[in-house]
Amino acid sequence: MTSKPVLLTVDDDPGVSRAVARDLRRRYGEAHRIVRASSGQEALEALKELKLRGEAVAAILADYRMPEMNGIEFLEQAMDLFPRARRALLTAYADTDAAIQAINLVDVDHYLLKPWDPPEEKLYPVVDALVETWRASADSAVEEIKIVGHRWSAPTYDARDFLARNAVPYRYYSIDEPEGRRLLDAAAADPTEIPVVITTEGRALLAPTPAEIAAAVGLTVDPVTDFYDLIVVGGGPAGLGSAVYGASEGLRTLLVERQAAGGQAGQSSRIENYLGFPDGVSGAQLTDRARRQAIKFGAEMLTARDVTALEVQGSARAVRFGDGSTIAAHAVILATGVSYRNLAATGCAELTGRGVYYGSAMTEAPECANRDVYIVGGANSAGQAAVFFSRHARSVTLVVRGESLHSSMSHYLIQQLEAIDNVHVRTRTTVGEAHGGEHLEGLRLDHADGTSEKVETSHLFIFIGAQPKTDWLDGVVERDEHGFVWTGPDLLLDGRRPTGWVLGRDPYYLESSVPGVFVAGDVRAQSVKRVASAVGEGAMAVTLVHRYLEER
Repeated sequence: MTSKPVLLTVDDDPGVSRAVARDLRRRYGEAHRIVRASSGQEALEALKELKLRGEAVAAILADYRMPEMNGIEFLEQAMDLFPRARRALLTAYADTDAAIQAINLVDVDHYLLKPWDPPEEKLYPVVDALVETWRASADSAVEEIKIVGHRWSAPTYDARDFLARNAVPYRYYSIDEPEGRRLLDAAAADPTEIPVVITTEGRALLAPTPAEIAAAVGLTVDPVTDFYDLIVVGGGPAGLGSAVYGASEGLRTLLVERQAAGGQAGQSSRIENYLGFPDGVSGAQLTDRARRQAIKFGAEMLTARDVTALEVQGSARAVRFGDGSTIAAHAVILATGVSYRNLAATGCAELTGRGVYYGSAMTEAPECANRDVYIVGGANSAGQAAVFFSRHARSVTLVVRGESLHSSMSHYLIQQLEAIDNVHVRTRTTVGEAHGGEHLEGLRLDHADGTSEKVETSHLFIFIGAQPKTDWLDGVVERDEHGFVWTGPDLLLDGRRPTGWVLGRDPYYLESSVPGVFVAGDVRAQSVKRVASAVGEGAMAVTLVHRYLEER
């Protein structure tokens, strides 16, 4: 619900302050909130708080004669915070010359002589005019989360991406623009402390971590209890599938996600080969439906929590968080997926978040208008991104190491790309260098025949490799040389069960080398890297969890 616009009065005389607030409340209290302050400094603090909370200030009435800061000095500073608020000066007859000068000096709209009795003749016509003028300026309240940052700040990009991927609406303000600078001043922050994230309650977070942002915007970051039937680690399609089936089948289920639900699939601009969606569905839409479905069945979901260890505690299986706390369950499903591999080209690391991005980074789409965009990768995710950015950019160039797209990309996507005039494919080509100052400015493309060329661009999106981040499982479950987790029959060596296996049966198909710890989706060795198979494995893992629990 939008808050009422504010009418602010400032007067150091308590009697006058109460009188003006009383008269304003009598006529304007139903549609406005009346705020009064006893000094210019107190009023400025109130305005800063209103600015951070996204509230609107319609008019300010300030006494001319106040100690430490007179009315004109106050209004000068108030204009920096709320330039569209209408302004009136309360003054005695002897100060009318000063009031008239103030109209020119700080753009005061009116001056009011004290006393203003009767208010119907002397006060209300002036305030009516102030309010009507303000309404015409359309300075309405903003209740979304606000982010203040810089276009080429990597931490600012990370904060915006985190909120966007978690479906949290926000409004972005650049410190290069007047309103961004006003918000920065109101938060008592300087440009080195960006991003500044301002909650709907007006609390300002300076350069916050993802966990701090998550907690501030209402995402769940702490578990309700310390023991569950099932803990699912990872919120991609496999993890969401496990959460839906686990919770719907009566298991007390907790899903833990390090960044945002959906994983790589959640960043896909359009998935067109997923069963049941003949017109396609965006990764964000599919993720949101699955998340809501899991919550409907009673699953808990933690966001921005980094799992750093898996522990066997007798019959329980525990996960340890980065802050040292632990939670345990009867069974665990590992569904951590894979991450894009870092591009080793010179300069990429330094420019990440400042023109070089991993994944679709859809928040960057408006910035790509009329620009030349480059995408590295030849699989479906790269193709989907090329289709998406072709609607915004002047041109999109796919940089592919292989001979063609046919060995790595679905046929339907190749056909789509061939039909888009501003999409170009450069095969047998790699990115050798990224260069720029404040942000990415260009690339060096290296061709298989030994030649190179330099191209200008401000945006490079990278979709290469499938790299599991499973170092935290080292010494606990068996993995292959790339870090993917072995399961089921693949754990048997010449018919022998894994070292330390204590049960009188072979591991179930999706079970790891630790009984009760199951694996689903891309992180599993020999898995099929598709959304449908990940969801299927997530559901199948829950069936095997039930079978495991029946043995206990």
